[in-house]
Amino acid sequence: MAPSATPDRLIKRRELTTHDSLARSIGASVIADGRERLAWLGMVYAVASIFGPFARLVSATLRDHLDAVSFGIPDVCALAAVMMGLAVFVVARRGMLSANRLLDLGLVFQVVGALGISVREFWLGLPPTVSGSFSIPAESVLIAIYPLLVPDTPFRILITSLVAASMGPVALAISAAVTGLPLLDPADVATYFLTSSYLFPLLAYAVARIVHRTNVHLARAREIGSYELTERIGAGGMGEVWRAQHRLLARPAAIKLIRRDKLGDSVPARDALVQRFEREARATAALRSIHTIDIYDFGITEEGDFYYVMELLDGLNLEQLVAQFGPVEPGRVVYLLQQVCHSLGEAHACGLVHRDITPGNIFVCRLGPDNDFVKVLDFGLVVHDHRAAATALTLPGFVAGTPSYLAPEIALGLDDVDGRADLYSLGCVAYYLLTGQQVFTGDTAVALALAHVQAKPAPPSDRSEFTIPAALDALVLECLAKDPADRPVSADILSARLAATVPRDAWTDTAAKRWWEYHKPSIRSLAADAQRPRTRLMPGHSRGERRFRSAPATS
Repeated sequence: MAPSATPDRLIKRRELTTHDSLARSIGASVIADGRERLAWLGMVYAVASIFGPFARLVSATLRDHLDAVSFGIPDVCALAAVMMGLAVFVVARRGMLSANRLLDLGLVFQVVGALGISVREFWLGLPPTVSGSFSIPAESVLIAIYPLLVPDTPFRILITSLVAASMGPVALAISAAVTGLPLLDPADVATYFLTSSYLFPLLAYAVARIVHRTNVHLARAREIGSYELTERIGAGGMGEVWRAQHRLLARPAAIKLIRRDKLGDSVPARDALVQRFEREARATAALRSIHTIDIYDFGITEEGDFYYVMELLDGLNLEQLVAQFGPVEPGRVVYLLQQVCHSLGEAHACGLVHRDITPGNIFVCRLGPDNDFVKVLDFGLVVHDHRAAATALTLPGFVAGTPSYLAPEIALGLDDVDGRADLYSLGCVAYYLLTGQQVFTGDTAVALALAHVQAKPAPPSDRSEFTIPAALDALVLECLAKDPADRPVSADILSARLAATVPRDAWTDTAAKRWWEYHKPSIRSLAADAQRPRTRLMPGHSRGERRFRSAPATS
């Protein structure tokens, strides 16, 4: 998952999705790319504008002709152009305007930029090579490349390009008015610009039509139902998670997309996987616990890709939490696990077994005024009865659960699987949170599965840097019992017993709020880097480092 929109960004998205019909026709993702290119076009324009006066000053210095250097109207225009280019860079880079206003700014920049170039180019009249030769005015380059860099409709590009091409004659008129030089022969002026500048708006229009058609196809290709995919925020073996926005509503969302080509060549296996993800969407949507991820919609695209739309959360999963910040203190572990029990308690009461409770499927976030708010994700392995559990392991390419968190009865492929399998996995999660280590390690998935079936786990207190209450230590080991009958009977009972292992104020919302405020930059950076290749930061920090990270939240 990825951070949800801030209020300011939410306002901009509302403008985009409800008022900016022009931006909707082009596509939000295309607009975002164009925003970046417009910013750098402004920077290049600023650098190019200062080059002329600077080069003239350097040339005069080398020739000892500094006394002949004068500061005139073209130089004023050059400085104004530099400031305008820098202003466009800042405004576009910081996202200070809505999509429509940004496109308008780009067109104004094209016209004013062409005027700035023309004033410096034609201040002393037309080029001396006008007779019997063909030359390209410098502003024509801006006219030609603009539609390649900044998306807009062909008609708007054509009109603006024609206005920009007219800046040459306007510059000649300004020069004549300011310097008192006689006006040039209108026939010469018309011949020059009709055979040079005014050819480029036609070229820009043709380019804009091609680019616009491509952008429209791209935007449509990234539309699913009423949502537009804007950024990929996660990927796995069979699916991708995208940040999305509704075309009419301001509500952000996340879309889990299962590409058809990821489902394999076998028709039975592909159908089984589609049924799995449809089952996940239906099962999750039917649950009402506030700690279960909300599902808004699901379906199959025209291309045969399966998808479902869920709420977009602001936070990180427990695997990221431990990898980035180290093991978690016991009071906070209890605070988080009780919320997971709330979600599982409802699911188990409905006859559903999650079967894949892992740190990666437990998301902790800020939701409204609440901090450390837990959402349980990915009910993709959920089963409704024991027979489904028995057949799930036989599907081609299908792994029912994560080896490091696999209950012994699931590893053995037993028919009698109920909610206590999830409680075993939750015990593995608790162990990982408290110690930063898996309960068992192994070189292969089979070795891990055998360890869960046969090996006795070491108490988490033996492997943790924290002082773990004896009652909590014993309860985690009870969850890890090989025989389901030796585990807590239900998620509700486990939640009550967890609460009794630590003082009532061991972890509070106030402490959670301080922790989130202190670590906000790190969490945002973690979300921004989620798609960049990097070495995972695994637990292994020094005791002092971990203590420092915990201090702001508990002091």
